[in-house]
Amino acid sequence: MASLLDNSYTSIYERWFSKGFKVYFPKPKLSMENKLLATLEYLREYRSYAHIAASYNVHESQIVRGVKWVETTLIKDGTFRLSGRKELLKSDTEYEVILIDATERPKTGKNFTTWARKSNKISSYCQQS
Repeated sequence: MASLLDNSYTSIYERWFSKGFKVYFPKPKLSMENKLLATLEYLREYRSYAHIAASYNVHESQIVRGVKWVETTLIKDGTFRLSGRKELLKSDTEYEVILIDATERPKTGKNFTTWARKSNKISSYCQQS
């Protein structure tokens, strides 16, 4: 993966210089390996951009741009692309699907009343007015 990203990055330089542009590219704050590692941390460990940026001592925007660049580069290459829905439907593998309802509802009932209902504060307040 790292060699693929290096090749893509050098092709960006070559494209600019072949067109005759003399553009100064600042030295990147993160190496290719660190960009790839930050992307894997973001995708696999579900760490926030802010935490990753703090661990590399860079600004959060550097991590965001780096992760987006790595993702788009790997997707454009096609090596790491997942097969589509049609490919899954063509296969002879049978899948078993289990649905779990994980919605939460507040508990209601005799034992779960609020303090205001227990002490009858609302009705006594309304009677005073």
